[in-house]
Amino acid sequence: MLRRLALVLPLLLLAACAEEPAPVPPAEPSAGAAPEDAVTTAPAASDAGSCAAAAPAEGDTLTVLFFGDSLTAGYGLADPEAQAYPALIEEKAREAGLPVRAVNAGVSGETSAGGLRRIEWVLGGTRPDVFVLALGANDGLRGLDPAAMQANLEGILACVRDAAPEARLVVAGMEALPNYGPDYGVRFRAVFPAVAERFDAVLVPFLLEDVGGVRRLNQADGVHPTAEGQRVMAETVWDALAPVLREAAAAS
Repeated sequence: MLRRLALVLPLLLLAACAEEPAPVPPAEPSAGAAPEDAVTTAPAASDAGSCAAAAPAEGDTLTVLFFGDSLTAGYGLADPEAQAYPALIEEKAREAGLPVRAVNAGVSGETSAGGLRRIEWVLGGTRPDVFVLALGANDGLRGLDPAAMQANLEGILACVRDAAPEARLVVAGMEALPNYGPDYGVRFRAVFPAVAERFDAVLVPFLLEDVGGVRRLNQADGVHPTAEGQRVMAETVWDALAPVLREAAAAS
């Protein structure tokens, strides 16, 4: 427990870091939409009903959609399109003989509430065979209610399940800052396995395993991984994702 808390101490700086503009514009919220950090009630997986995905890609290539924040977007890297962990996962998959197209839908500064508002727009352009959900870090930085975060994450996966019923799901976990107290940390950490269990998703326990708190693997802000740190993240995600990709490839 203490080791995990020590790893996430540098994340406190993230709240003050300048974030890059979003690479894709989210859809404008409709009139009366909930504010950014409001508690959102997640639709059940069977009654989301309003999310539609693009047509599936032709051929045997698997589309893996990575939906996250600056950690996924590759904030601060010289070449995020090549150095962020989604691109590295694509390389690993191809080396393993798995035809994969990685779609990086990471947006710097994104919270779970922002992701819930954005997911329908993203699915309108990409139909995933595998969906990797990597949000929550910014919720933890702001000390937002874990119950609200859980509702938002479940709403995102319900939308994916509605739009792409056959898509395999992966959930990447995150840790909260210790300064919010042990109770908050326990409730925050418990969200990710709970969401994964509800949607029968594969769980990556901690996205920043062996990276958070390691100075040489993080940029000068002490928060965002360097290119080397992204390679470690790719290994962490790959360990959980590789069996999912093999299963998806065998079923296609």
